Amino acid sequence: MYKPVVAVIGRPNVGKSTFFNKICGKRISIVDDTPGVTRDRIYADAEWSGHVFTLVDTGGIDDRSEDAFQKDIKKQAQIAINEADVIVFLVDGRVGVTTNDEEVAQILQKSKTPVVLVVNKLDNFEVEKTYEFYSLGLGEPHPMSVMQSKGLGDVLDAIVANFKERADNDDNNVTKIAIVGRPNVGKSSLVNRLIGSERVVVSDIEGTTRDAVLVPFKYNKQNFALVDTAGLRRQRSVERESVEGYSVLRTMSAIDEADVVLIVVDGSQDIISEQDVRIAGYVDEAGKPSVIVVNKWDIKCKSKEQYMKMLSESLAFMSYFKVIFVSALTGASVGQIMENAVKSYENSSKRITTGLLNDLLHEAILNYEPPAHNGNRVKIKYITQASTNPPTFVLFVNDPKYINFAYRRYLENRFRERIDFSGTPIKFVIKGKGDE
Repeated sequence: MYKPVVAVIGRPNVGKSTFFNKICGKRISIVDDTPGVTRDRIYADAEWSGHVFTLVDTGGIDDRSEDAFQKDIKKQAQIAINEADVIVFLVDGRVGVTTNDEEVAQILQKSKTPVVLVVNKLDNFEVEKTYEFYSLGLGEPHPMSVMQSKGLGDVLDAIVANFKERADNDDNNVTKIAIVGRPNVGKSSLVNRLIGSERVVVSDIEGTTRDAVLVPFKYNKQNFALVDTAGLRRQRSVERESVEGYSVLRTMSAIDEADVVLIVVDGSQDIISEQDVRIAGYVDEAGKPSVIVVNKWDIKCKSKEQYMKMLSESLAFMSYFKVIFVSALTGASVGQIMENAVKSYENSSKRITTGLLNDLLHEAILNYEPPAHNGNRVKIKYITQASTNPPTFVLFVNDPKYINFAYRRYLENRFRERIDFSGTPIKFVIKGKGDE
């Protein structure tokens, strides 16, 4: 699901971080009266009226500040402005329009992004104090006291009203394949090999790809779109002043929106790095079908048997993984990538009849009964499939809290023995009496 990005912009000490925390429902961003406390962009998901979006808190913009970090703060804020779907511009209703507000407004006027102008710190909700802010040329000012939550709902309504529906006509018929991995593992080269042209920039320099690049193409007369993403480095390797922070956000968003994910690792190295495992873990947690693509196999350092053993040990949490060994440089086995990606997606889209599910469940229980508590065994009444992508199954039991992780894993293994769910996670939801 696509999540719009909402950037919160303003000069220092207008209440941006308090606003951010209120909307997110938790204390994520630091709140302090000292200008310049927020320097980096801070991200969190929020929801309003059925709309899920990503909120970005930015540092206060003040060209007159002597803060040594002000240049970086302004750069970070500009990145957020460029990438946002909606901008919230906070101003201080007690102070009135300042020269700094006017300078920020000029920046926002040049942007084609919708702006919601919010006049904060109106604790008595003096609407007349908003009138002078019409001079900023950003439309209707919305009165608010974020500390007292006055006007907050109206501001949120104004924000979500600017969200554009992402129901692109072609999206329903296009299968999106995100290509993710560490920098310089050959993601862009694989995109070019798969589509047969130099569509994306290829370089040995880490970080060449800064944003997700959507590349439509056809395979077996079906519509697909490859999403080439920025390389994901360890968090502590991402410099504050770089655009990589936003690249990470866009990559995670690309995974969330994807129908299937290609996790590219470097076959020329003799280890699976911690970052490779983290990326695979995020794909697994997102419930996405996937294929592990071991690239640079033309300069392999291990045999396939050794590499498979290493993968099995490192990715024990996703034992369902599919893997293919390729070389984007020579083209070896690249043609099999789409075949495997399509199969993983098909497996994730499978719907199993309730009758077959209950037959499999009965067999599993006969072989290994559910755990007992105080001498009484948990009774599993029946099972049904709730959804696909990933396949999600609901177990109805008399006492759900005693169905432990080990028994869930046992059931998953038994189901995988009988049904081909390779390349996709599957989920079990346990429900008891009274659960809907």
